[in-house]
Amino acid sequence: MSRILLFSFLFIAAPLFADPSLPHGEMTTFEAVVLGLVEGITEYLPVSSTGHLILASQAMGMGEDEVYRSSVNTYLVVIQIGAILAVITVYGSYIRRMFLGLIGRDAGGRKLLISLIVAFIPAAVAGLLLDDWISSVLYGLWYVGIAWFLGGVALLKWNGKENENEDNSTALHMEDLSVKQALIIGSMQVIAMWPGVSRSLVTIIGGRVVKLSLKDSVIFSFLLGMLTLSAATGYKLLDSGTEMLDTLGLRTILLGIFIAYLSAWIAVKTMVAFLKKHGLGLFGIYRIALALVTVILLSRGVLIP
Repeated sequence: MSRILLFSFLFIAAPLFADPSLPHGEMTTFEAVVLGLVEGITEYLPVSSTGHLILASQAMGMGEDEVYRSSVNTYLVVIQIGAILAVITVYGSYIRRMFLGLIGRDAGGRKLLISLIVAFIPAAVAGLLLDDWISSVLYGLWYVGIAWFLGGVALLKWNGKENENEDNSTALHMEDLSVKQALIIGSMQVIAMWPGVSRSLVTIIGGRVVKLSLKDSVIFSFLLGMLTLSAATGYKLLDSGTEMLDTLGLRTILLGIFIAYLSAWIAVKTMVAFLKKHGLGLFGIYRIALALVTVILLSRGVLIP
């Protein structure tokens, strides 16, 4: 929770370090570091990394020019490379098992790979159909604020903390998911295409709905995120990667990705233990407070809708 508060200060204080009178050219080192921290810390927390990235970029004055804003929006997806690499680093053993399953040497790894592919399909289809509409409409901060608020209320009603009396011996493991159960988790991931909802939040809830243990729900969310984020990043790079590179500059693009990797590595390493001890209620309070602050700043014209 302390990391969330620290990060909140970073993007709220960001305008103090930016000079709005200067035209925007290549992304600055400060902007790259802030966006990297935002992405890494929030990607796997139930608070919506996309919503935080939109808010942080606007707070730093990165949304005034239309062409520059388009490149920034592309980068807000591409920076997920850092979070993807963090999951590969921390949970490489699962990836190895899936590879062995692919060549017929690990039955559990093969079943896990199939479950991830099945869970990935709904978001992949929805993404291809709705990407342009989502980018042009739902990337507005009013929509993000609404999603933050509704998600926060949902978290307060469903804390998500593992019950001390819960019998984990009867809980499902990731390798035991049926096609139907994997589709349920994947279908919930579609909801998170609305910036502000949080992919981690809905996939963790989806895992718990189909009776996965809290630990397996979180790890399955991480692994599914690795697959989903990789596809989204690859699509954005092919679609508008050249424009992003020309506008923002390679050095700061790579710096932001590196910072995202380091901060996401820390978040991924500590996430399971934190949720088992504290649940999701604190994140609900945080989301509601952030939604209210965002609405106030939008109403006063400080932020761009």
